[in-house]
Parts: sequence; C-alpha cells; structure tokens
Amino acid sequence: MRLFVAVELAEAAREAAGSVVQELRTRLDPRVSARWVNVDKMHLTVRFIGQVDDERAVEVLDALRPPLPIAAFDIAFGDCGVFPRSGPPRVLWIGLKDGRPSLEMMHDEFNRRLLPLGLAPENRAFSAHLTLARVKDAPRDAVRTLRTMVAAVHVPSPRCQVTAATVFRSSLSPQGSTYTRLLTVPCNIEV
Repeated sequence: MRLFVAVELAEAAREAAGSVVQELRTRLDPRVSARWVNVDKMHLTVRFIGQVDDERAVEVLDALRPPLPIAAFDIAFGDCGVFPRSGPPRVLWIGLKDGRPSLEMMHDEFNRRLLPLGLAPENRAFSAHLTLARVKDAPRDAVRTLRTMVAAVHVPSPRCQVTAATVFRSSLSPQGSTYTRLLTVPCNIEV
C-alpha cells in the first residue's frame, strides 16, 4: 500500500484554499494545462512514505503510533508560489506564514521513527506547502506571466489549530487518488 503522513485542514482553511483555486483558474492562461486538487482532499503532507507491503505497513503504523513530542500549534497560510523555482512550472502551491517550525519538527520526528525500519528521509529539504495544482503543460511564453500572477494572488489566512497528524493510504486510479485514514497521531499537549 502507498502511505503518507499529513496534517488535515480545518474547513475554514479548505474554503480559503478553494477561493485561491477559483481565482487562479479564472486568471490562468487557458493554454496552461493543470490538474487541480479537489478541495476536500487538500492536506499538508508531512512525510511521504511510499509503497510498502501489508506486513511492513503494520510495522510502519506501529512506529508512527505514539503521540508526538510536539505541542498543538496553529498554522496560517502565506503566499502562493510555483515549484520548481525556475524552469517549467510543475506545482502551484500555498505556503505557510505560521506553523512551519512545528511542521518541520513533526517531519523530523516521523523521519526519526521510520529510519530504523530502513525508510530513509528524502534527499531534499522539507518544504511545508499546500498543493493546489500539478501543471501538465505550460507554453514557454506563458511561464513568466504564470509565475507573476501566482505570486500576486491574495491568500486568505484563517488560523487552523493542528492537534494531530494522520497516516493515510493513497489508492491511485484513473479518476484520481483516494485517501483512507489509517491512524491519527496526536500531538502531546503536555509537552
């Protein structure tokens, strides 16, 4: 099964992200082809685990299960951006202005727990962001305008309290991904 750990968003945060998606969709050059994330499926990925067999999944869930040594914290959205920073755009996203250090601590803790199972962390640095769309194709002459327009979008920023992370199973199909909650890992409020 394909696994990842994420922070689920409160309804107000999903609505704010949905308003950004609507604005981007109406302003985006029609020649840009993008696959938009369904607002109901939006989350902040903390640790992508990947494909593991069922027996291994039990070990992974057991390793992730204990409460996190992190106090509950708030997040708030920041600006929009594009990955990668140069070249053809692949992902449109919303960053965070609040909560990044705590999400990084959560990410590091999950890496620490998974390492003894042979699940090494990614080589790239953790980047807390909310994926809005994956760009399939953007004509070269539209890229600069796309980057400028995305950076200029106003992002509403309701505060959202994070009290836990969720381990999801992701099932891929031609209709898109389906996420199933497998485990909730609470923040240890008493830290």
